[in-house]
Amino acid sequence: MSAIKISLLFLIIIVFTDLATAGKPHVIDFRWSNLYPEGMAWDPSAQHFVVGSLNHRTILSVSDAGVVETLISDPTLPENVTVLGLTVDYTKKRLLACLHSLSPLPPFNALAAYDLRTRRRLFLSILPSDPDSSVSSTRRGRDVANDVAVDFKGNAYVTNSIGNFIWKVTEDGEASIFSKSPAFTRYPNIMDENQPFNDCGLNGITYVSKGYLLVVQSNTGKIFKVDADDGKARVVLLNRDLVMPDGIAMRRDGVVLVVSTQKLWFLKSDDSWSEGVVYDKADLDEEGFATSVAVGEEGRAYVLYGHVMEGITGRERDKFRIVEVRSEKENEDEHVWIYVLLGFGLAYFLFWRFQMKQLIKNLDKKTN
Repeated sequence: MSAIKISLLFLIIIVFTDLATAGKPHVIDFRWSNLYPEGMAWDPSAQHFVVGSLNHRTILSVSDAGVVETLISDPTLPENVTVLGLTVDYTKKRLLACLHSLSPLPPFNALAAYDLRTRRRLFLSILPSDPDSSVSSTRRGRDVANDVAVDFKGNAYVTNSIGNFIWKVTEDGEASIFSKSPAFTRYPNIMDENQPFNDCGLNGITYVSKGYLLVVQSNTGKIFKVDADDGKARVVLLNRDLVMPDGIAMRRDGVVLVVSTQKLWFLKSDDSWSEGVVYDKADLDEEGFATSVAVGEEGRAYVLYGHVMEGITGRERDKFRIVEVRSEKENEDEHVWIYVLLGFGLAYFLFWRFQMKQLIKNLDKKTN
């Protein structure tokens, strides 16, 4: 009797604890003078986030409690180089970082690899411009190494936001132009000319274990599926275009997360991303200027509020934020199952009480 009551009590406690926790997304406030991080990654081994910087040749770790430590400090990099996209290559225990110099500094685009155990730089690969481009770099603007993804062999794939092509960097640091698919220039720019970064093309990138990449294009709102062997690309057919998508990440359950400065979209596909569906979206704090999304512990989605526009305009700030963002539709589905479970528990308890009453009545009859 007592065991059943205790079990039911634990069930009720678990349910209400889960409901209370569901209403409180995880918020990480951290401080670093004029950091202005644009890129973010999650290191599952060390259980912390990794962020870059608009102004420092530094890569930092941020704990879930907001404790900040210098992970990589590389003074040998060009002065005032910007650290953009980041990814953790957990199979090779490396950190990969996209490096870019903003105008009026001389053009510089590279991928740096660091050993996460020794924190030593493994290579610095200069990313080549496209010699066959029919549009001069002066007209189109300078190349921008924006984001990076890595496959299980250690090959890295880096997006060029202005050139609209993808570089490949091998595990040993050999860089080449990997994909110049015509699909990348097939769709019109839907951005207003007055909007910031209206010329930003290929941006966030993630690797899918089935052997392809998913890449977002900011100024068209498209997602491309790119073969990781031959670089062939085709657009993913969506039920809606995305507005100025930036970062992209994939959860273990196959759900894709795409972030912009205004929204976090939740997408899924039943056919390996020939087509996809945006099944939910969450509003973000526009002032924070979210630029990156990462999948943290237990598959939770986090966005980075790096206030990058403030950094570009020369303002000073030392407070930044990483915030968990949840899908309301997923939460509703979870709550339904919680209430169903609670209902079964109560029904079982009431049935047990009824049976006990009947047993007591039968015992009383026999005794009398």
